[in-house]
Amino acid sequence: MKDRDEILQLIRDIMQEMFEIDAEDVSLDARLYEDLDFDSIDAVDMIVKLKEMTGKALNPKDFKNARSINDVVEAVYKLAHE
Repeated sequence: MKDRDEILQLIRDIMQEMFEIDAEDVSLDARLYEDLDFDSIDAVDMIVKLKEMTGKALNPKDFKNARSINDVVEAVYKLAHE
């Protein structure tokens, strides 16, 4: 994954596949808990799936403060470019 657009698309695919959330609802400003009805178990499931798809060891603490899709994109981008 080289850029944020690729990461966003990956997250859209995960949201659609795992949580049956329409891809068009997954925008950068979409809030995980308020807009997408995420809970802590969903967040852990998404972290596991991102780890599988990226091959990177994701630290759940990096995602603890994620409140929006943009926060998740930025966290994955940062990990991908370390």
